[in-house]
Amino acid sequence: MTYRTTFKHISILSIFLFAIVGCKEKKEAKTETTEIKTEKPMGLEVLIGTYTKEESQGIYKAYFDENTGTLSKPQLLVETENPTFLYQSQDKKRVFAVNEVKEGKAISFNWNEDRTKLTPVSEKLTGGSGPCHITLNKAQTSVAIANYGSGTFSLLQINEEGHFLGEAQVRNHKGSGPVLPAQKSAHAHYAAFDANDKYVYVVDLGIDKVLSYPINAKGEFGNEKTALQMDPGDGPRHMAFHPSKDLAFIINEHSNSVVSVSPNHETGTFTRIDKKSTLPENFTEPSFCADIHLSADGKFLYGSNRGHNSIAVFSVSDEGKLDLIDTVSVEGDWPRNFALSPNGEYMLVANQKSNNITVFKIDTKTGIPSYTGQQTSLSMPVCLKF
Repeated sequence: MTYRTTFKHISILSIFLFAIVGCKEKKEAKTETTEIKTEKPMGLEVLIGTYTKEESQGIYKAYFDENTGTLSKPQLLVETENPTFLYQSQDKKRVFAVNEVKEGKAISFNWNEDRTKLTPVSEKLTGGSGPCHITLNKAQTSVAIANYGSGTFSLLQINEEGHFLGEAQVRNHKGSGPVLPAQKSAHAHYAAFDANDKYVYVVDLGIDKVLSYPINAKGEFGNEKTALQMDPGDGPRHMAFHPSKDLAFIINEHSNSVVSVSPNHETGTFTRIDKKSTLPENFTEPSFCADIHLSADGKFLYGSNRGHNSIAVFSVSDEGKLDLIDTVSVEGDWPRNFALSPNGEYMLVANQKSNNITVFKIDTKTGIPSYTGQQTSLSMPVCLKF
């Protein structure tokens, strides 16, 4: 073989190898670009509170696409114990959570720059055990907390940076109800400020009452009064206010019912309007109501049934009368909490025992949600916030 022939063969081989390497590099570059795209899903942020008794580690975030109805895989934002209820500040810059533990805590968090992690800013004891609900007033200066285990209500002040100021003001609820052992003592389960930050309403499951506390300009609360005495054994759990009318709605855990009321903003009391069951007439198995929300136009009300594992759908009249029009399976077990998308066209349901979050498309004319087949897995999800 001559030198020229050998060189020719080597040149052809070199060109062939270079072509292979070049193709491989192009393919690898293309794959890398695809991976970058999947790491940054687009859509609305959905915050998820969990029980950390099993696999979950704290607060998570998923992305929800209102155009396609798809929900991304949840990603951990911060490790914290039993963050079972969340509140996001009005400007979306800060997140507040309770740690539902024996010595209850309230924590405020700040986002990092790309909103992939939460960093603790401030932490305070809630003055009770098992806190299960947290909310802020309209001015974003006061934090109200319902402590289920101890049956106490507490109030904390915060500054503009999200730091809690001083210690919690705490009030102990007294009493009991006929459903034992669940109503052996007081169990505050929900707290909400009225539209003018004049009163804070506390729903107590253990004593069958909604209590109201007047709030002064310094954020201090006065003596309680009974805003509404519920029927014995109702076990009131959560409350929702109508978006445009002077109406409010209370969901009862033990009687599986919803009560509509008319608030008196001067006295901090409610007048009862209507009461309806959340369950079909032929259902006799144990079930326990949990969460409640209204559609953006206020025409439909939704309540979750744990046990029947459904969403109860009510029509709401202008006067606050209720009519149960359907119960829709949540495609999971134990719907602790659910949320409506900002456009009002979707519902996301957190199923605590089946470890999944299911997606429903809402017919805005009828108010009835239909399962889309979309869901995502997460251990013990119990709170959803857009």
